[in-house]
Amino acid sequence: MKTAKDKAMEIAQLMIDYKGEDVSVLDVSQLNSWTDYFVIVTINSASHWKGLYKQVKDYAKENDLEINVPARRSPNGDDWNLIDMGPVVVHLMSQEARDFYELESLWKAGEKLM
Repeated sequence: MKTAKDKAMEIAQLMIDYKGEDVSVLDVSQLNSWTDYFVIVTINSASHWKGLYKQVKDYAKENDLEINVPARRSPNGDDWNLIDMGPVVVHLMSQEARDFYELESLWKAGEKLM
């Protein structure tokens, strides 16, 4: 049986395989009660986001992860898209959004796994 950590690492590798950039995995399980892992990925366009989202959606379906209502963090939807699967949350972010929000710095108390 795969653990949440296994799934987060597999999703990260999937993002790398499909040209996601600067992929990070953070263990935030000791810092909050609503998720265990962040997978943070830089995207370069709306079509890139669509392709990566499809890969995450397919992975979730095959690995018993339910995608909660997808949340968009920016008005046009291209800068930061969040995919909440309970124990694993994937952040698909433009470079501009990633530089601005600095999630790795904000959650620096979490262990960086990748």
